[in-house]
Amino acid sequence: MLRTSVAADRLSTTDVVASYKSLAHVERAFRSLKTVEIELRPIHHRKPDRVRAHVFLCMLAYYVEWHMRRALAPILFQDDDRPAAAKARKSIVAPAKRSPRAEAKAASKLTDDGFRVASFRSCLTGLATITRNEIAARGLPSFTKISKPTAAQSRAIELLDIRL
Repeated sequence: MLRTSVAADRLSTTDVVASYKSLAHVERAFRSLKTVEIELRPIHHRKPDRVRAHVFLCMLAYYVEWHMRRALAPILFQDDDRPAAAKARKSIVAPAKRSPRAEAKAASKLTDDGFRVASFRSCLTGLATITRNEIAARGLPSFTKISKPTAAQSRAIELLDIRL
């Protein structure tokens, strides 16, 4: 049973249950902050402005990750068709279901456009291999060279709306 102090005309029963279940996203966010995705470790600041700055950076890092996950959802194991997943659910208290597109992605391990589906971590690892080199030869003007992304990296860059 769930109880709330919010009036029934402002928040329906279904919305109360959905809000409670969304706490899992908050818990996942804190796990993500402290584990391999963002890798923020405990700090030992004593001054209030430094503590606030650290918390701000943690939340900013998570916010960037959240946007990246949403943008990269078509190439990740993540469900990128939430409305279809919501329709597959009989009621708000029933366990969440994946959309048919997410099920197909998980079964084939391929995206709609033929790329291998990746975890967020492996996608970041792949993107981290793109290098930017400043090349300078004696007597010649220097220039910048960016390594050529693979097709999968190019797709991720396109989804993130980044220009190299």
